[in-house]
This record gives sequence, C-alpha cells and structure tokens, in this order.
Amino acid sequence: MTSLIDRYVFTALRRVPEQQRTDIDRELRASIEDAVDARVDGGEPRDAAVEATLLELGDPDRLADSYAGRLPYLIGPDLFPFWRRLIKMLYTVVLPIVVAVAVTVQLFDHPTVGKVIGGGISALITTAVHIGFWTTLVFAILERTDARTELKTTWKPADLPKYEPSVVSRGQLAAGLVWPVLLMVALIMQQFTFTREPVLDPANWSFWWPFFLVMLVLECGYQVWLHRHRVWTHTVTLVNAALGILTTVPLVWLLATHHFYNPKFIATLNWGEVNPLTWLTNIAVVVAVATAVWDVAEVAARAERARRGLATKEPGSLAL
Repeated sequence: MTSLIDRYVFTALRRVPEQQRTDIDRELRASIEDAVDARVDGGEPRDAAVEATLLELGDPDRLADSYAGRLPYLIGPDLFPFWRRLIKMLYTVVLPIVVAVAVTVQLFDHPTVGKVIGGGISALITTAVHIGFWTTLVFAILERTDARTELKTTWKPADLPKYEPSVVSRGQLAAGLVWPVLLMVALIMQQFTFTREPVLDPANWSFWWPFFLVMLVLECGYQVWLHRHRVWTHTVTLVNAALGILTTVPLVWLLATHHFYNPKFIATLNWGEVNPLTWLTNIAVVVAVATAVWDVAEVAARAERARRGLATKEPGSLAL
C-alpha cells in the first residue's frame, strides 16, 4: 500500500525535470523522515507526525517549483510595481487617445451616431485587451530573464508621490476662470469675425446665446466660490453637476435639432460626400457629453477623497 509520504513525493516529482528526480527524491524523503522522527521522539503518534510534517512542507507543486528553480507566478514582486504603473498609464493616457482617434475616423467614414458609438466601444474593448495582454507578456518574459535584476531598483523617499493640498489654490482658480472667459469671447466674436458667415445660428441671440453667456458667468462665480470655500465637498459636487447639466442638456438639444450651427455657414462648407452638418454635430455632441461627464466625475472623486481624509496625487509626480 502506498504511504502518505510516497504519495507526497510522487506528486512533487511530477513537476521536476527527470534528470533531477533521483537526487530530489532522496533529499526530500530524508528531510521528511528526519522531521517525522523528531516529532515522534517528541511524543507524537507516527501518523500524526507524518501529516503535520507534510502540512508544514505545504503544496507539493509549489515545493517542486522551488526545487526546479521555476517561478510559480507570472510577474513577481520586483517587477509588479513597474507593471502596475505602466498599465495604469497606458489605460488612462493611451487608451483614451486611441478611442478618440477611432471615433474621429468613424465620423469621417460613417457619420452616424450608431456606427460612431459602436466603433468607439469596439476600439475601447480591442485596445484594452491588447494593451493588457502584450504588456503582461513582455513583463512575464522579463521576469524569467536577466532583465529582472537590471530593472530592480532600491526604493527611496524621493520616489514618494506629491499630493495636492485640500485648499483650492490661486493657480487652480486661474485655470478654472480661463476657459469660461475664452468661451464667452469666442461666442461673441464668432458673430462678427473668424468667418464670412457666423458659425453659430444668429437666431439664438434671442435667448440661447445669452443663456449660455449667463451660464459661463455662473461658472466663473462657481470657481471663485470654490476658491473661497477652500475644500472639496459634496455640496461642491452638487453645484458643479447642476451647472454641467444646465449647460450640457440645452447644448445637446440644440445640436440634435440642428439649431446650433448657422445654416448659411454650413452651406459654405464643401466636404464632398460627407455631410458637414452631421459630422460637426456628432463630434460636438461627443465632446460636450464626454467633457461634462469627466468634469462631474473628477469633482465627485475629489470631494469623496476629501471626505475620507485622503489626499489626491499630483499628476506626473511619480515616475515609472
């Protein structure tokens, strides 16, 4: 009858190269017997001593990997931080760029909302899978070559990321005021300059363009209030979301009903078979919605981190 020790040794030897099995068989059995004898001398029954010894040795497959010098993991602790930072960078920087390019190409080739959305989703999934697979494959190869020791670095306090203070700085205030002011200037100036015909529908000066000018003024007021409020809170999130909805919903409605662009300006565009109104409308809707969602999500994340007492890392403050 095969003993428990035999079964353990046989299981371990399955994953060991054949030329090493004889030596490892002898070494492993001797080690187990010595440990069992020590436990028996200490007063344990032999069966209990065998089981306790094997439990202490652990999984025979992992033990075999250690004997064979084989890594039981895909990416080890030396390279894992590099892999994680690179993956995060690729997914947050490269992936959005690729998707934006794919959406732009779809707008030129098939300027319909369904095909543009489908192309964007397809590009998102395909690119994400390729980034994850090929990056992980490269690091798995590096893990099993000499490059692993060359990439291994010693951690230093200087490697710590920098964090933004909870107070909204004057620099953040200035950055928050620049875009609303520029948009107000552009909205007014496009009526008289830039092109022979106004880009935007002049009929909307009866209500919608003044409405958007008011919303941009309110955005400037929100930035000043945020600076004086000094911290990110859920109240800030709600105010920011309200401004975003009040601005984005009418904007998308004007675009969808073709009341945004000046028909006379569109008539001056000759893009061959591509309908310029459809193309400009689709890309404006995508940009408007994506910008609004990003802004609301970013402010909400800052507020939640501030509520939990967590600091926000400054972009680019921790190198790969």
